[in-house]
Amino acid sequence: MSIKIEHLQKKFGAFTALEDVSLDIRQGELLALLGPSGSGKTTLLRVIAGLEQADGGRVLFDGEDAATLSVQARRAGFVFQHYALFRHLTVEENIGFGLRVRRGKARVAEAAVRARVAELLSLVQLDGLGGRYPAQLSGGQRQRVALARALAIEPRVLLLDEPFGALDAQVRRDLRRWLRELHDRTGLTTIFVTHDQEEALELADRVAILNRGRIEQLGSPADAYDAPASPFVYSFVGAVNRLPARWESGALHAAGLPLAARGASGQGDAEVFVRPEDLRLTDDGAGWPATIIGAQRNGPRLRLRARLEGGSEVEIELPADSEDASTQPGRPVRLAPKRFGWFPLSGATAPV
Repeated sequence: MSIKIEHLQKKFGAFTALEDVSLDIRQGELLALLGPSGSGKTTLLRVIAGLEQADGGRVLFDGEDAATLSVQARRAGFVFQHYALFRHLTVEENIGFGLRVRRGKARVAEAAVRARVAELLSLVQLDGLGGRYPAQLSGGQRQRVALARALAIEPRVLLLDEPFGALDAQVRRDLRRWLRELHDRTGLTTIFVTHDQEEALELADRVAILNRGRIEQLGSPADAYDAPASPFVYSFVGAVNRLPARWESGALHAAGLPLAARGASGQGDAEVFVRPEDLRLTDDGAGWPATIIGAQRNGPRLRLRARLEGGSEVEIELPADSEDASTQPGRPVRLAPKRFGWFPLSGATAPV
């Protein structure tokens, strides 16, 4: 199912949760809604599900106005962060609950319910655990049960609200890979809410980045990281160094160094954005003079902190095998950006 969102508005009292949000979600894609707390991503998901009513705008399911559809008729499978499983029901009973409560023409025969539950237990890799209760499962297993329950009703769209937020880091990584594989097998249109950048960039076909109720950028994970559309996206998606800059005589200068802003021009004050992995140590006399003030090994990476002559501090990320006497605190170095972005301080966007 494709979903078209047109100019959605939603307020809670004086707080604007969604402001003129428009978005096309393609059939069969996995879209991540990424943003900080309060950015509107969960509100948007709940409006799509019918759990919240928008103050303005429309949601279209395959061209049909969802306002005419009940929550049940939308056939949206919803997975919550804290599972929302029935503690007094077994795994099998939890998964089959949505089918067993159907009445009238929608009623499902018990044999069909049992067959569907067995199929889903296999799909989510929980064979043999159908007789257990939620309290007898790990967090990762409980989240798989919640996902199986959402899939049991044969949804047209799968909605996941921070589904891995309550799990530890290793379980989250394992479930991310598993969810991507499951999505590819089922082909369901899936919308995934998260504030975890790594999660969004690893899982999604496209990422919609929200801030203060508006979509700041929509595109591929690579676009979100390599070509941020605004200072907010640059700062929210991945680590970045921010340096004051100014256009002088047609050239962009940051911390005293002229930078080659390819295909771009501007005037007045600006800000330069350089990711830690895009700063290199030079030995040819070029670049910013700086002093190493800290070094920390993090697995296969070496993260340095350095202070430029003008007082600005930056972080540099290098392969761990770069560690030697030249990267120790107190050593003078020169730093040059391999790649950078810039934006005028007025807030208008500019080319990278």
